Amino acid sequence: MAYVKGENRQQITMFPEVMDDYVAEDNPVRVIEAFVMSLDMSELGFERAQVPTLGRPAYDPRDLLKLYLYGYLNRIRSSRKLEGEASKNLEVIWLICGLKPDFKTIADFRKDNKEAIKKVFKQFSLLCKEWGLYGQTLVAVDGSKFRASNSKKKNFNEKKLSRQLKYIETKIEQYLNKLEEEDQSEVNAHKPSVAEINQHIQELKERKIKYEEMLKTIKENDVSEISLTDADARQMSANNNGIDICYNVQTVVDGKHSMIVDYDVINNPADLGQLNQMAKRAQELFDTEEINVLADKGYYSGKDIKECEDAKLIAYVAKPKSANATGNEEFYINKFQYDAENDYYICPAGHVLPFVSYRKNKGEIIGRDYHNYKACKTCKLRECCTTAKRGRTIYRNIYQDLLDKVDKRTRENKELYFRRQMIVEHPFGTIKRIWGYSYFLTRGLKSVNIESGLAFLAYNITRAMNILGVKEIVRRLKAA
Repeated sequence: MAYVKGENRQQITMFPEVMDDYVAEDNPVRVIEAFVMSLDMSELGFERAQVPTLGRPAYDPRDLLKLYLYGYLNRIRSSRKLEGEASKNLEVIWLICGLKPDFKTIADFRKDNKEAIKKVFKQFSLLCKEWGLYGQTLVAVDGSKFRASNSKKKNFNEKKLSRQLKYIETKIEQYLNKLEEEDQSEVNAHKPSVAEINQHIQELKERKIKYEEMLKTIKENDVSEISLTDADARQMSANNNGIDICYNVQTVVDGKHSMIVDYDVINNPADLGQLNQMAKRAQELFDTEEINVLADKGYYSGKDIKECEDAKLIAYVAKPKSANATGNEEFYINKFQYDAENDYYICPAGHVLPFVSYRKNKGEIIGRDYHNYKACKTCKLRECCTTAKRGRTIYRNIYQDLLDKVDKRTRENKELYFRRQMIVEHPFGTIKRIWGYSYFLTRGLKSVNIESGLAFLAYNITRAMNILGVKEIVRRLKAA
């Protein structure tokens, strides 16, 4: 039998005569086309949204936005690669009508329209709400670390700089000793010359000056570290406790179809303080009062949970595991019984620990301290309880009553709480592991925020197409 044969390259008509025949009716690029054409570019704040009357004609921002959305939907983020796709990819040729913008034009579009692109994400979120793709009753909040465009060698903190300065001083001293040896003996061909040693010393002194300046900047400006390539990037624990220079990407995800409601990018490695902020974004978009909010123990903050409860956001947050200095579980803080009526704790050994003083942070009361050092001195179980010289102190958070209420609520609704991981990890798993977007190409907090927005918008569009279908989305967009 003969092989299956393709078309003859020499024939006159190789492609359809009409460009619209290049793509099928259910091709995802038709969703991109319909969605972008439904946007009011002027209202969103895109540059050159109005047709210029003077100078060289500009590219329509709609075409460049289509190109970026196509790229992120198809794992093509580089402006140079997008430039290449515009010349050879039939879907892109159809989408932007055969235009061939260069990489600089493509990159500048993203740089010059940061705020407008963020609004595009919100526009699609509003469409998802209108189409019933959000359940609007249950959301999950989580963060994930994405690598920044900054190597660990280009990141310095006070400890690292002090270590480097000490090393430089040692090396300079070694080179000076070599110079003295050269003065007292004949030059050996296998040893560096005096000129080479002096050059090394000079290079080390210049590096020392640079490190001293960075150390001074850290101390004077009360910053924890300096990143030379991307000034906003910070050292974080990522990839199963490995250390890398990253950004912390926060998301709030709806429970119905694991679709992203909103997002934010911060350069603080901790998630504390983000629960209320992210949950309120969902509340504002849904325009509803009561929402169940799921979060892991990284968000366990009394003040933050209090703000959620005040806003009618019902929080389910895992409690961090208790601990003490000795590691004996029988003397963890949860083993100390609190008597609310008399305001004291009873330790596992049966001693009463009364309220002693308030604990403050920057003048603000954050909790109460309870201890009984006199009882600790004679307690036979002291070595199991504490390593402190004076005895055990119990700290009670000012919001502890509320935290106890949330702990009970979370324990009693384990089936609901266990949905958290399935809801919130789906977007990160898709974007980081399947699509490979585990790192940023751009630099600076504002720029990486836009990168995240494009990736999350591509994710939501993909989810919507899987749920409703391409033809149905195009029909709804055209009808609107």
